[in-house]
Amino acid sequence: MARKKDTRSESRVAHGRKRSRAGGVRFAITVVATALAVALVSGTGVAAVAVWDVATSAKKTVTLATEPDEIPQIGAIEGGVNILLVGSDSREGQDPIFGDDSEAVLNDVNMIVHIAADHKSATVVSIPRDMVVPLADCPDGGGGWQGPINAALSDGGLACVVLTVEELTGLSIPYAAVVQFGGVIGLADALGGVDVCVAEDINDDYTSTYLTAGNHTLSGMAALQFLRTRHGVGDGSDLSRISNQQVFLSALVRKLKDEGTLTNPVTLYNLAKAAVSNLTLSDSLNNVDTMVSIAMALRGIPLDRVVFVQYPSSTGGTGVYLGKVQPKVAAAEELFAALLADQPIALSGETGAGSIKSGQVATDPVPTSAPRPTGTGTATPTPPPAEVLPPPVVLSGQVLGQNAGEVTCSKGNN
Repeated sequence: MARKKDTRSESRVAHGRKRSRAGGVRFAITVVATALAVALVSGTGVAAVAVWDVATSAKKTVTLATEPDEIPQIGAIEGGVNILLVGSDSREGQDPIFGDDSEAVLNDVNMIVHIAADHKSATVVSIPRDMVVPLADCPDGGGGWQGPINAALSDGGLACVVLTVEELTGLSIPYAAVVQFGGVIGLADALGGVDVCVAEDINDDYTSTYLTAGNHTLSGMAALQFLRTRHGVGDGSDLSRISNQQVFLSALVRKLKDEGTLTNPVTLYNLAKAAVSNLTLSDSLNNVDTMVSIAMALRGIPLDRVVFVQYPSSTGGTGVYLGKVQPKVAAAEELFAALLADQPIALSGETGAGSIKSGQVATDPVPTSAPRPTGTGTATPTPPPAEVLPPPVVLSGQVLGQNAGEVTCSKGNN
């Protein structure tokens, strides 16, 4: 579409740079874990009051430019689903430990969660915060210029971020949420920590993240700081931070599936409560039936079909955009053509500058309901026959990331 002349770019770029030191993820993926938690809590008899308590913990909602016509009934939602998860650096309503900058409202994390129409695969696309894009003309004003995507939230609110991402990717996004600091800490604590692998020492004075090479169980503030660190991993860029975040996210998905988390109603309730109380939801997502339906679509996806990718891009730019992230158009078109066609994807490239592959591959756990052989001694669960899944589209090496079945390690800056 035609864009208005960029008469405000320089001032907006400066604004986008203003809060760059805060940076970091606010663990946007918590809403997916929340949806899973709500679905399973409602199915285990913890009681409707628990689900209601979780739902009413959410903050005020935001109306998107295009809201779904109908609320889905309980059961897996029909067709594909796209959710935009935005991580804000706002301190509003947060613990004073996070600082007192109440004016910070940048969307420093932007994750698209795409669930395929057959509910056999899911892709999470991270858009770098400094990537220069055309900002959409927004419903409440703002937008209509070109600059770093992380200025969209302050310029026109969540609806503006959604419209901008829709125009950038071609995807229709009916569901969205904004996540803040507290959601990260609450979720990590509810899980009892997340196990991450560190290949090289991480030393980051900016976020007070200091981890030696080896395995670490991160919870609370340590988990938040690990996700925020940029200077401590890879080349110190936001692109390195994204791949480091994917080390944590893939480990979290494995933990949800491996350790009985999804069958523990108390843990599930705590997960849902911690995440939702730190979310601002779109009107479309602020409904228990909707969250349960999305969760039902996610539950059976194999680890290797949950793929985390970076929006294809590189650091560069000239003039006012010097040092900003620029999209790799051809590789991005390849990625989103597959998602628009609801095709599962596989990656042929590297994980990204902030992580490396460990050589280990995780497998999906055997369901507890699997049949057991008769006879004496300790019975071993017999796995059900493997489902035949459609072959994935193998993307070019320009698309970086990993799937949840790949065990990766953070690459420190030493």
